[in-house]
Amino acid sequence: MIRFLKALILLPIAILVVLLAVANRAPVTLSLDPFSQDAPEFATKLPLFAIIFAAVMLGVVIGGVAAWLAQGKNRRAGRQSRREARELRYETERLKAQSAPGTTLPATVPSPQSSRF
Repeated sequence: MIRFLKALILLPIAILVVLLAVANRAPVTLSLDPFSQDAPEFATKLPLFAIIFAAVMLGVVIGGVAAWLAQGKNRRAGRQSRREARELRYETERLKAQSAPGTTLPATVPSPQSSRF
């Protein structure tokens, strides 16, 4: 069912991407020299769809890095919680091992109502 839903969503997106690439395959000049429009130092001719795809991929990478950096506090808190749970588990096991076999708790705790006359 999940595979079907993924295909239902991703197939139209893939068709749109292919249509975008086919419709925008004419080369454009990508210039990285803002001062010289006539003869730029750093310029290349690329298909427009390649520039669009590169910009989208760069945006995804930058967004992923930003999200990863924003989650740093949560990852740190998770590590601290796991460390504390491990220490408490160790302490519990140590106390269980230390306790004498004859000093166990009663199976049931008497209720306050049963002690009334």
